[in-house]
Amino acid sequence: MRKKILLLGSGELGKEVVIALQRLGAQVIAVDSYENAPAMQVAHDYEVISMLDGDQLDSIVEKHKPDFIVPEVESIRTERFFEYEKQGYTVIPSAKAANFTMNRRAIRDLAAVDLCLKTAKYKYATSYEELAAGVEYVGMPCVVKPLMSSSGKGQSVIKTNDDIKKSWNYAMEGSRGDLMEVIVEEFISFDYEITLLTLTQKSGNTLFCPPIGHRQERGDYLESWQPMAMKEEDLAAAQNMAEKVTEALGGSGIWGVEFFIGKDGVYFSEISPRPHDTGMATLAGTQNFSEFELHARAILGIPVPEIVLHRNGASAVVLASDTGNGFPLITGLESAALIPDSDFKIFNKPSTRPYRRMAVGLAYGNEPVSDLVDRAKQVAACIKIESRD
Repeated sequence: MRKKILLLGSGELGKEVVIALQRLGAQVIAVDSYENAPAMQVAHDYEVISMLDGDQLDSIVEKHKPDFIVPEVESIRTERFFEYEKQGYTVIPSAKAANFTMNRRAIRDLAAVDLCLKTAKYKYATSYEELAAGVEYVGMPCVVKPLMSSSGKGQSVIKTNDDIKKSWNYAMEGSRGDLMEVIVEEFISFDYEITLLTLTQKSGNTLFCPPIGHRQERGDYLESWQPMAMKEEDLAAAQNMAEKVTEALGGSGIWGVEFFIGKDGVYFSEISPRPHDTGMATLAGTQNFSEFELHARAILGIPVPEIVLHRNGASAVVLASDTGNGFPLITGLESAALIPDSDFKIFNKPSTRPYRRMAVGLAYGNEPVSDLVDRAKQVAACIKIESRD
């Protein structure tokens, strides 16, 4: 009898997870707050609910009785997951992991206080006044993030006192769910940042993908590349921290663990208990399994003996520029297809808004990753998103 997966969150990352799970014989029900979400378009079935409504969440779990509950977004009543585990359901990676990582307070305290990992200096704030006090504590410049958000929403940098009020308001606008709290942290002078995709398995065999470098604007990634060249001692330090925090959270799956790398060493930044947006570079065939295929195998308990880098790769996002209802008109695919050693993925989102991620350009080969990033950007630049009214 095939396994039934309840996927909570149906964006572009969830869509790739659905495809990977189906190729392994699983049945997937995709859930989100709006119809025609990308993962719904390829799933066996779908549900439209508010995942912040615990009663609605309980009802679909009871209705479908899945073998695995797989959260793919932050804005969920994650405290319900503990009850689901008591009822015999398996949450991926675990109820603790989903609960902790979808709230920056819980995961930062786990990393910095319980595990003594190296992190930026930080404070929490539930009001503008507390934010101002936090800024004084950590110093300027500093970074402000909502405790619950995704893809950089609500994140900003404070450089002067005039920025504090703006950052507070922006964080509240970008906060997901009903948690009105932020973290303010010192700005680390780093040379680069990485995502270390970490695979935990039921066998206990934890594996690491080659590190992925990325560039961000507005707190969201624009380009990513694999591998990111780094010192062996820095990579070892990052792997050690990633293993400690994933072991503390428990469960099987792919994790996106983010680090800052600077002259002072390696700083733990954040962790996502699911495929990471920067990991879309693995869709360029960089590894023997993409991050989505790794996640699917970990969910179903199919062992992965090793992760092997086959070639270098890069990704560059395609963003919408304005707001529109209805599926947008997408052009330029013919031109993009003529660029050698490249590919693209259209997410097929049913509406647009400024800076919404709509597609990704990919490039692969044995060239330096900087050349591949340029080529991925060329692919992305060919693809035009025309919003509909």
